[in-house]
Amino acid sequence: MIIQDSKILFIILIFGFLTSCNSVKRVPKNAHLLTKTTILVNNNPEEKEAITNLIFQKPNNSIPFINFKTRLYIYNWTRPNLDSILKAKIADNPKQTKRQIKFLSKKQFNQGQKMKLGFNNWLKKTGEAPVIVNDTLSKKTAKRLEDYYWNNGWLDVKTDFETIREDNQRARVTYRVTTGEPYIIDSLTTRIETPIIDSLYQNTSNKSLFKSSIQYRTNDGLAERDRITEMLRNSGVYHFSQDNILFRMDSIEKTKKINVELYISEKPVTKEDTTLYEPFKIYKVKDVNIYTNNSFEDKDIPITNTINYNGYSIYSKEKLRYNAKMLTDAVFIKPKTLFRDKNKTLTSRRISNLKTFKYPKIEYIENTKDTTLTANIYLTPLKRFSLGFSAEASQSNIQTIGFSLNPSILMRNVFKGAETLELSGIASVGASKDGSNESDQFFDINEIGANLRLTIPRLFSPFNTEKIIPSSMFPSTRISLATTSQTNVGLDRQTATGAFNYRWFPNDKVSNRIDLFNIQFVKNLNTGNYFNVYENAFNNLNDVAINSGYLSSGETLTLPTQANQFIEDALNGNVNGISTTDLQNVNSISERKDRLTEDNLILATNFSFTKDRRDNLFDNDFSIFRLRVELAGNVFATTANILGLDKNDNDKYELFNVAFSQYVKTELDYIKYWDLGSKNVIAVRSFFGIAIPYGNSRNIPFLKSFFGGGANDNRAWAAYDLGPGSSESLNEFNEANMKIALSAENRFNLFGALNGALFVDAGNIWNVLDDVDDEASTFNSLSSIKDIAIGSGFGLRYDFNFFILRGDIGFKTYDPAYREGERWLKDYNFANAVYNIGINYPF
Repeated sequence: MIIQDSKILFIILIFGFLTSCNSVKRVPKNAHLLTKTTILVNNNPEEKEAITNLIFQKPNNSIPFINFKTRLYIYNWTRPNLDSILKAKIADNPKQTKRQIKFLSKKQFNQGQKMKLGFNNWLKKTGEAPVIVNDTLSKKTAKRLEDYYWNNGWLDVKTDFETIREDNQRARVTYRVTTGEPYIIDSLTTRIETPIIDSLYQNTSNKSLFKSSIQYRTNDGLAERDRITEMLRNSGVYHFSQDNILFRMDSIEKTKKINVELYISEKPVTKEDTTLYEPFKIYKVKDVNIYTNNSFEDKDIPITNTINYNGYSIYSKEKLRYNAKMLTDAVFIKPKTLFRDKNKTLTSRRISNLKTFKYPKIEYIENTKDTTLTANIYLTPLKRFSLGFSAEASQSNIQTIGFSLNPSILMRNVFKGAETLELSGIASVGASKDGSNESDQFFDINEIGANLRLTIPRLFSPFNTEKIIPSSMFPSTRISLATTSQTNVGLDRQTATGAFNYRWFPNDKVSNRIDLFNIQFVKNLNTGNYFNVYENAFNNLNDVAINSGYLSSGETLTLPTQANQFIEDALNGNVNGISTTDLQNVNSISERKDRLTEDNLILATNFSFTKDRRDNLFDNDFSIFRLRVELAGNVFATTANILGLDKNDNDKYELFNVAFSQYVKTELDYIKYWDLGSKNVIAVRSFFGIAIPYGNSRNIPFLKSFFGGGANDNRAWAAYDLGPGSSESLNEFNEANMKIALSAENRFNLFGALNGALFVDAGNIWNVLDDVDDEASTFNSLSSIKDIAIGSGFGLRYDFNFFILRGDIGFKTYDPAYREGERWLKDYNFANAVYNIGINYPF
C-alpha cells in the first residue's frame, strides 16, 4: 500500500511539473512571451556581451546547454491572487471550513493558510515572471544600439526592429543595425586659453588618446579628459576640473573623417550674477598641519601641545603620544612643494594602513595673499586596546567532536611609532575516535598555544631603504613568535616558530614579501604512537611478519615494542623466512617512520612575489601569478662548518640535538579567468612546486612537502589520497617533494544565487632527488607524465554575498594507480566518487 501511495504521489508531482512547463501559462491573453532576441549588424549575427547587454528585454533565464527555463516554470507553479482565492474558498464552503477548524483547531487552520501563502510567495521570489514583449522597450533598445555604434565611430548608423508574433502566444524580436563606414580622426588641434596650461599639455601630448588615423570613439574623449585633468591637478593646477575641457568635433564632408579640437577654458570666477574668466595659476603647499586628536568626544578640549618637525606642525590636545617622524613619514603632502592631488589619496591610504587612526580628514585652505595652500590633516585615534574572542566547534577524521576558544588582545601604538602588538591564544579539547574505550577519557584530545605578533609600519632595518622601497610602496615589518602543544593528536607535537619578514607593494597590482628569518622547531613527544596513527603501514608490517613466519597466522604485533623489534630484526638479517620484496617493504616502512617521527629544525629565508590583475572582487576577467622561493638550512650549515661540529651516526649535523633541514623549494602558481558574459566564467589554474634536499638532508620535512587531492586540488581524490606517482597510495598521508596541478572550470548561473560548475582537474605528486627509490613513486623522466591523474565532475555553489558555499562531486577519470591500459574510467561512478564541501572557489 505504501509503495502504491508513493507511485500516486510521484505521478501527481510529475503531472504538476509538466503542467507548469507550459511556458505561456501565466501570459495574459493577447500578450506574447518573448522567446528569442537577435541582433543583426550589417546582416551578420552579433553575440558579444557588450552588445547583447544593451537589450532592455531578454527571454527568461534558462539552464545553459539545455535551454530549460527553470525559474519560469517555478513561477508558473504559483497561484495569482491566492489570498483572494483562499478567502473565497472559506466563504463558499463554511461547513468544510468548520470541520477543518474542529479537527485542527482555529490556530492550526490559520497557520495552514499562512503556510500556503508563504510557499506561494517563495515560489514567486524564486521563480521568474514571463517576459512579455513590449514594443516601447524594443524601441528603446534600438535607440540604445544606435547610440552605442554612434559613440564608437559609426556616425551614419541606422537601426530598426521587427517583432514576429506567433499564434501560440510566443514572439521573437530581431534588431537590425546598419553601421555604414566608420569615421576616422584626421587631425587634433588645440585651443588652450592659459599659456601655462598649454605648456603642461604640450609636454604630455604624445600620451593623448586622440591620434590621427584611428577610429573615433566617444570613450576616448572621456578618458582623455580624465588624463588631462589628472595630469594638471598633479602639476600644481589646484582649481582645474573636468568642466574646463571641451572637445569639438567637425566632420569633413564625404570623407568619413573628423577633425577634433581640444578647448581648455580659463578659470571661471563667479562674482554676484556675473561669471568672469582668469588664467589658471600654479599652486604650492606652504604649510602642513597635523591634528592628532579630532575625535568628536574631545572637540571641546583645547590644543595644548605643538611640535614643529621637518617643516610640519603637529598639534595635540595632550602630551604627544606619537613619534613625530612616524606621523610625517605617513604624509605624502610635503611643505614648500608643488600641489599634487594624488598625494592626498596616498596620505589617506598610508594613514589608514597604520591601523592606529580612523580614515583621516584632509582639507586644503587657499591662502588669499599668494598662490599657496595650507593642508590640514585631521586624525582620529582608534582605541589603544581591542579585545577579541571566538569559539568554534569542529569534527575531523581524528575526533568525533572538538571545541576551541581563541581569545586575543590588540595593542596599538606600542612604541609611539604606530606599531601594533597582537597576543592571541588557542585552547581546544576534543573527543578522539577511540573515546568510546573505557580507558579513554571523553575529552582526551587537547591543544594549547599562544601567538605574539608585532607589526611595524615601515622597514625595520639599520639601513636607509627609502630610495629602494619608498613610503609610497606601503612597506611594513612583521615579527612573530608562536608555540603550540598537542596531546593525543597524532604524535603529540610541540612546536615553536618565529619569523621576521618585510612586505611592500610596488604598485596596486604587485605585492612582495621576504622572510629574512623563519624558524620552526617541531618535537614529537609520542613517537610510540606512530603505528596507531599510520594504520596502513602497521597492517603491511604485520602481513610481512606473518608471511616470514615471525608471527603465526591470526597473530598481531604488539605496539610499539614488538613492531619496532621486528623492524630491527628484519633489517639486521635476523628473520630467516623473509623474502627480498618483503625486506624492501620493511625498509621503506622503517625509513618513512624515522622521517615522520624525527624532530624538525628549519631555519629558512623565502621570497614571495604576487601579481594580481584583479580590479575588484566582482572582476571575472583577470590573471594572478605567484612565485615563491625558499632556502633553508644554509645558515646552520655554515655555522656547523665554522664551529667544526661533528656529524651524528646518520652523517648529519645537529644543533640542540636535532638534525636541521637543508633544502631549496620553489612554487609557481598561475590563475586565469575569462568572463564569457551572462554569469558564465572559464577559470584555469596551473601549479608547479619542487623541493630539493641537499647538504644536511636527504628528504623534505613532512610539513614542507606537497600532497594531492582535496576540495581545492584534484577533487576526484580526498586530501592525501593521491600519489605519489603510480603507487597505490597505501599510506594514510601520501606526500612527496614535487607536484604538478592543473585545473579548468566552467562556472555558470542556474538561477538566482545558485550557480553550477563543470570541472576537470589533473596532476600528481612525485618523489625526486631524495632518498625514495621506489620507481612507481619517483619522477624519472618526461615519461612519468603518464602518471598524471585526471578527475572530472560537477558542482553546485550558493552565493551568500559575503561567502560562497560550494559542493563538488569528483569522479576518477584517469587513475595512475591502476596498470596501464586499465586506468581510464575504471572507477567512474558515484560509488567511488569523492564528495567535497568547501567555502568559496577552489582557485
